[in-house]
Amino acid sequence: MMISPWDRWYSTSCCLCCHVRTGTIILGIWYMLINAVVLLILLSALNDPVQYHYHLTSSELGTDLDVMDDANMCIAAAISLLMIMICGMATYGAYKQHAAWIIPFFCYQIFDFALNTLVAISVVVYPNTIQDYLQQLPGTFPYKEDLMSTNNMCLVLAVLLFVGCILAFKAYLIACVWNCYRYVSGRSTTEVLVYVTTNDTTVLLPPYEEAIAIPPKDPPPQYVSA
Repeated sequence: MMISPWDRWYSTSCCLCCHVRTGTIILGIWYMLINAVVLLILLSALNDPVQYHYHLTSSELGTDLDVMDDANMCIAAAISLLMIMICGMATYGAYKQHAAWIIPFFCYQIFDFALNTLVAISVVVYPNTIQDYLQQLPGTFPYKEDLMSTNNMCLVLAVLLFVGCILAFKAYLIACVWNCYRYVSGRSTTEVLVYVTTNDTTVLLPPYEEAIAIPPKDPPPQYVSA
């Protein structure tokens, strides 16, 4: 009997030997917390733009973020709010066993994995972009000179190794969420089949009162020998 690749990699347990439902709930709550913190920071920046601009210019990494205006901040806040909703849907769907609620979060994971894959491909195709990015960093960035003096090939290998580890971890999380979706879908299908079977059995069996009211059949005539 041939086993499909989806069934071969299907498992109801994930990291730390917990169930895929538990893992999906923890992952959804973790993503919600991260996006909630980002949303609070963005809302604080919109509420007090003077102090926000001061913190950007006084920080060690604060040159690229100075170009963010109110429109970009509002877009970033809207994206963070949307992410909170998607993660909340996944958490609710895994907890209440509603498979359809997990699909948006799974699609987001696929989209995020595709973006990181494009980053790895761009590093391989255009290796000089790493040096260009290092040159754009501010002078106060720690170890900038050491990184600039490193061989370009070593930098490419280090970046690819780092991105590869991230992609492997993200792929594992995608597999956990997908297994949770399959588990919840299978549970829902099983419950529907049991419900239909129970109803069919109830319809086929006559009520108790009608079964009592049915008169018994007459016994067959006795055999009389000649």
